[in-house]
Amino acid sequence: MEEWTYTKQSKQCSNAPILQSSKKISGFTLLEVMIAVTIIAIVLVAVFGSQSQSLSLANEAKFNTAAALLAQWKMAEVETGNDLELSSTSGDFGEDFQEYQWELNVSEVPLSGTGGIEYLKQVDVTVRWGDQDQPRYELRLYRFTPKVR
Repeated sequence: MEEWTYTKQSKQCSNAPILQSSKKISGFTLLEVMIAVTIIAIVLVAVFGSQSQSLSLANEAKFNTAAALLAQWKMAEVETGNDLELSSTSGDFGEDFQEYQWELNVSEVPLSGTGGIEYLKQVDVTVRWGDQDQPRYELRLYRFTPKVR
């Protein structure tokens, strides 16, 4: 139950008592609540935008790391393999890296002034993730091999 007290106003001409409540009303106005909600919305948009960007960058970093290692792995297989059987081919990396595909392109680069004894092969390894439109990583190797007649 509220208590009501009568007080006199000291600075006014009238000596009439004023009815005041001893219970103070506290709370936020509608304007204060709307400003707070607006600030929170702006902050959340910024946070969610940076979260989305960080996920994209993390996926790109994951691809760049895995693709570089897979391309080096495939290039090491090429370097340890038989030079005579080196040809353009493609495939995937098996069950461990199902979403990654590789493509091996081999082309001859003839050397002038060697009399046809040796020639140079250009070996390009391309690693893709997902569809053809997705990012790719390319690695190139030049290799001297004896020419077979």
